[in-house]
Amino acid sequence: QVQLVESGGGLVQPGGSLRLSCAASGRIFSRYSMGWYRQAPGKQRELVAEFTSFGIPNYADSVKGRFTISRDNAKKTVYLQMNNLKPEDTAAYYCNLGQIGGGYWGQGTQVTVSS
Repeated sequence: QVQLVESGGGLVQPGGSLRLSCAASGRIFSRYSMGWYRQAPGKQRELVAEFTSFGIPNYADSVKGRFTISRDNAKKTVYLQMNNLKPEDTAAYYCNLGQIGGGYWGQGTQVTVSS
């Protein structure tokens, strides 16, 4: 089993910044993808940013230039630095880890962008 623990959400004004963290533990293989998805009320869950299983960062077009994904491999932790936040970024953000045998989700952390 794999456990994902997220932190860092909150309320921020438009134009502000937040940093999300996700730490993975458990039975994690050497090759895995890890990243962030989000789900706004009434909408489908969508990819925000991830590292593929080959270590390549991948971003949704809507966040390119504003969000940066980074990672600490030794700690099996990924970070999402979110700058210039917009109201449309408001959503529950979920950490995801995918590897042979299955995919895993964190419990989610709420990000609200509002004045």
